[in-house]
Amino acid sequence: MKQLFTLMMLAGVFTFSSVNAFAQDSTDVASDSTVVEADSAALEEEPAVAIAEEITEEPQEETEATFHQIVKEQFIDGGPTFMGIVLLCLILGLAVAIERIIHLNLATTNVKKLLANVESALASGGVEAAKEVCRNTRGPVASIFVQGMMRMSEGIEMVEKSIIAYGSVEMGKLEKGMVWISLFISLAPMLGFMGTVIGMIGAFDAIAEAGDVSPSLVAGGIKVALLTTVGGLIVAVILQLFYNYLVSKIDSLVNSMEDASISLVDMLVKHNLSK
Repeated sequence: MKQLFTLMMLAGVFTFSSVNAFAQDSTDVASDSTVVEADSAALEEEPAVAIAEEITEEPQEETEATFHQIVKEQFIDGGPTFMGIVLLCLILGLAVAIERIIHLNLATTNVKKLLANVESALASGGVEAAKEVCRNTRGPVASIFVQGMMRMSEGIEMVEKSIIAYGSVEMGKLEKGMVWISLFISLAPMLGFMGTVIGMIGAFDAIAEAGDVSPSLVAGGIKVALLTTVGGLIVAVILQLFYNYLVSKIDSLVNSMEDASISLVDMLVKHNLSK
């Protein structure tokens, strides 16, 4: 009986101790799992926080480049040698074009008003009064009138020849400087192509030294080489617009000169017949 009681006591002790041990183990496992979950949560939060900081910081760091900055970067990437020459062509071409525009605008004359003043001067004071009116008027049309009326004493045929001859002189003055604009229009793209060819040669030299065709190396060299061509074409387009405007302005002035010269001859014939 005592042995049975002792065995029951030992069984109870072992059972209690095993239960306590199992409870401690489960508690430790639970605590460990809690720590692991906390650590994993912390690890997951840290990248999220870092990504959030990067996302919030990126818009602050990135700033949109202005047009001036882009042009400046592309100019530097293209190389100062040929890009500088192309820029010089643009500056000189624009200088000549602006000078021609000012000259042609100053040469523009109100032909109808001039013809009316000449006709009234011929009717009131004769050829000398008409010549004085033309001398006080600015422009090629008035200069042609003066040259024609200076030959009035030699006949109408000499007046016509004088008008034609001096009209060619005035046309040459109007077209002065146009050849330089045409030169810069042709020169800028050629310089750009030359810079491209030289840049391609440099790119192939770099490939030969590297001993391997690297896409980044080839792409970078080709980009730098083509920038000079783009610059030359842009300069040519800008100058071509000014050139076409000047040509149209010259054509308009020449047409007005021819029409006014015919009207002057008719007035001089009418003036001679009225004497």
